[in-house]
Amino acid sequence: MLFRNLGVPELILILVIAILIFGPGRIGKIGAELGRGIRGFKEGVATDEDKKADEVTLEEPEAKSE
Repeated sequence: MLFRNLGVPELILILVIAILIFGPGRIGKIGAELGRGIRGFKEGVATDEDKKADEVTLEEPEAKSE
């Protein structure tokens, strides 16, 4: 694996370099945009069956006619 030996010191170094390049304010915006993108991707991948299952659980049960 490529990132198998990535430890805490390496992550701190990457974070410091990112802050130097983008600035602290921009890092927060990038993180928020990344989160929105991941959320949108997950919603787009959801199948119709998942959506139908969610709709069924939200609807009230129908009364049985006797």
